[in-house]
Amino acid sequence: MAQRVVRPKTNLGPGFWPVTAFIVVLSAVCVYVVETLPLPIGLIQAGAPADAIDSLFRFLGAVAAVIFNVVVIYTVYFAIAFRRPKGAPASMIGVQIHDAPVLEFWWTAIPTILVIILAIFSTKIWADLQNSQGDVLTIEAIGYQFGFQFRYPKLANPVTNELHLPANTPTTIHITSRDVIHGFWIPELRMKADMVPGLINTIRVTPTVPGTYHIICTEFCGIAHGRMQATAVIETQQDFAKWFAKQGGQQAAAGGGSAAGAAVALDQGKADAGQTLFGQKCSACHSTGPFAQKLVGPGLGKIFNDPDHPKLVNGAAATPQDVAAIVKSGFTGDIGTMPSAQMNQLSNSDIANLVAYLVSLSKK
Repeated sequence: MAQRVVRPKTNLGPGFWPVTAFIVVLSAVCVYVVETLPLPIGLIQAGAPADAIDSLFRFLGAVAAVIFNVVVIYTVYFAIAFRRPKGAPASMIGVQIHDAPVLEFWWTAIPTILVIILAIFSTKIWADLQNSQGDVLTIEAIGYQFGFQFRYPKLANPVTNELHLPANTPTTIHITSRDVIHGFWIPELRMKADMVPGLINTIRVTPTVPGTYHIICTEFCGIAHGRMQATAVIETQQDFAKWFAKQGGQQAAAGGGSAAGAAVALDQGKADAGQTLFGQKCSACHSTGPFAQKLVGPGLGKIFNDPDHPKLVNGAAATPQDVAAIVKSGFTGDIGTMPSAQMNQLSNSDIANLVAYLVSLSKK
C-alpha cells in the first residue's frame, strides 16, 4: 500500500477570508466605540486644550485597536491553519513564501501613512500649545516639598495650594521648582509638566467649565509625595475678580507694588542689595560667569563688556537701561522664558539694585 504523502499548504488557509471579514467588522466596532465613548471615563474636559488632546488620543486608540486586532487574530489563525499536520515528520518544512512585492509594499506603506498622520496631528497640537494666542493672564507655579505656590501679577504674596483661574480666559502658567523635581498635572485640563529647579516650563490653558479640580504632583519627590496635592478653582471672571481683590490684588496694583509704573531709576541702585537679590531670584538660572557659561539662561558676570556677546538675547545693546528693560518685561526665546518683574515680585528699586550688581561684576 502506497504511503500517503503529506504536502505543505501553499495557500492562505481555508478560513482566511472569513477571518479577515471578522477582523474588519471587529475593528470597525472598536473604532466606533473609541470615537464615540466619552473617554476618559469620569474625566471631563474642563477647558482647552483638553479637547485637542483627547482627539489625539482617540486617534491613537482607534489605530492601536485595528493593529491589535490584525496582529493578534492573524497570529492565532495562522498558528492553527498552518500547524504541522498529524503524522508529518518533525523535520517537515512549512510553507515558504518569498518575493511578495505587493504584500511588502502595503505592510510598509500603511504604517508609514499612519505615522505621517500622527506626526502632523501631534505637531499641530504641540505648536498650538507653545504659541501664545493673546494670553490675558500669566501665573507662576512653584513646587516645593510638599506643596504648590502660585504667584499672580500685582499680587504681593504668593497663594499656597490653591490655583484660581477665571473661566474663558487664555492663561499662561510658568512652572518651576525651588528644591527637587516635582510634577504639575491638572487632569481635567490634560496638561502636565515637570517642575524642575532652575528651569521654567510653560503651559497654556483656557478654562471653560467652572468647578474645583485636583492638581497632582506626578514625580516622586520625597516621603510625603503622596500628599502633595493642590486645588484648581475655575470660576467666573466676576468671582475671580472678587477673590483677587480679597488677596490684595487691587491694593498692590494701585500702590505700585509691582515693577509696572514709573521708570526705573538706575542711579539709585545698590550693588550689595542687588547681590542678595541675585542669589534669591536669579542664581537658579544664571551664573556670574561669562555670557556663554549657561545654567538655564546665559551667564551675567560680564554682560556689559563681553566681546563675544556684545548684544543681549533680544538683540539690544548691552547697556544698563536695556538690561533693566529685560528684567522688567521678561523675555521668551529659544532656551525658554524668563518671567517678568511682576512674576518675580521685583519692584523698580529691586531692578535698579540688580543692574547695579551686574555693573559691578563687569568692572572686575
